[in-house]
Amino acid sequence: MNQLQVYEAPKNIPGRQDYQVKVRKPGEAWQTLFIYEVKVDMHEVRPASMAFFDFEGEADVEITCLYTRIESVNISPAARKVDCAHDGHKISFKLNGPQKLSIEINGDRFRNLHLFANPLEVCAPRPDGAGVHLIQPGIHRSPDLLALLKSTEVQMNGQPQTLYFAPGTHYIEETVFAVPSGTVIYLAGGAAFVGSFVCEGVEDVVIRGRGVVYLADFHRFSAFRGVRIVFSRRVRIEGITVMDPPHYSVFIGQSADIAITNFKAFSTRGWSDGIDIMSSSGIEIRDVFMRNSDDCIAIYGSRWDFYGDSRNISVRDAVLWADVAHPLMIGTHGDHRCSGDTIENIVYENIDILEHHEPQENYWGALSINAGDRNLVRNVLYSDIRVERIEQGQLFDLRVVMNKDYNPEPGTGIENITFRNVRYDGGEAQPSRIYGYDEERGVNGVEFINLQINGEKVDGTRTDLIQVNAHAQNVTFTIEEAL
Repeated sequence: MNQLQVYEAPKNIPGRQDYQVKVRKPGEAWQTLFIYEVKVDMHEVRPASMAFFDFEGEADVEITCLYTRIESVNISPAARKVDCAHDGHKISFKLNGPQKLSIEINGDRFRNLHLFANPLEVCAPRPDGAGVHLIQPGIHRSPDLLALLKSTEVQMNGQPQTLYFAPGTHYIEETVFAVPSGTVIYLAGGAAFVGSFVCEGVEDVVIRGRGVVYLADFHRFSAFRGVRIVFSRRVRIEGITVMDPPHYSVFIGQSADIAITNFKAFSTRGWSDGIDIMSSSGIEIRDVFMRNSDDCIAIYGSRWDFYGDSRNISVRDAVLWADVAHPLMIGTHGDHRCSGDTIENIVYENIDILEHHEPQENYWGALSINAGDRNLVRNVLYSDIRVERIEQGQLFDLRVVMNKDYNPEPGTGIENITFRNVRYDGGEAQPSRIYGYDEERGVNGVEFINLQINGEKVDGTRTDLIQVNAHAQNVTFTIEEAL
């Protein structure tokens, strides 16, 4: 059955006039989407476009470019194989399932349209449901919101309560809302939340919906991070979009059992990473789109107030775009004052990397492991990874390092790393690196299965493609029949 849901435009939120986007169920009337303005690229901050809708089954899409004549169209990720037609002004195509796409006109990656065709929401709360507090647009004080939850705490008998932010623009007076345990935050489609959510020392929290979280300064309201999850357990994030945070979109510190699904983020500031994970375990990230001006997803050991190993982390079905730095990063920070940390059992699977652009050689690597601070990084799988463009940088960077900016001590080692069905089709890039630090702190066990670079199946170490130093051993290459 074909189903389709579009959302109203939030008031007081800037729109963008580069495109008109219409969607429909096949054979039915067109519906027009609101076009959000999103900022991209720290090197030269500029506006791009973003639109979204929900559907199931099939949907027709029609895009009109309002700023130039269409000579060519690129729809990424290429692996989605979206076939489109265009007549100089309009683009049309059909979708047969949820997608996260970049539509680029005449090769322009910065004035592009980000189109998110979400799955339909499942079990969304009703604004008049039991334990649901309907919050109308306006300026809110955190104590007032907490009082609403407290007022029905006894009646709910431990069942989750929901703060339902209705369509429109919401401002938090304190800029930060501390979410209590057992709370659902629901941002309805068409809702814009100007502020930040903090989950500190809590359990069983859900932050979900189709609304957007703004960190920019609107009418003196601004915040630092999108969602901060520290010393917490069982936190879920689903469906929301974070725009222009000064710092991370999602920050996870010394927490466990965290799930992030169908999450989207854009950033343009220094250190405005997408999702950063420190001293945490049991983290599942799936179906996300990250366009960031620093690392899209980074996994560390100890840092700041957070101590301990990081393990059992998975990232699946993701689309990553690093205007600056690494799409995927592991290892830099750890507890160098003791014996370091272990970062282990990491899985990256079915990921499209649309861009890696980093002018500084020390931070190259679309797929990067830099073990510093006495950290040991081991048991990492990269499976079915497709890298489309490297503007500046290299495909992978495996190094035991002592980065003078962050590491008082070098790392301990890198062990048991597997690259399976990794391919790069974006032309010339810098050679990748596999470097140990010294005889005691090396790289041991790197397996490449079906590595393909610019159409060539790599079956052995070639210095023009991969550089291996004397402190790396057991590096192997295998080509299987079906790639």
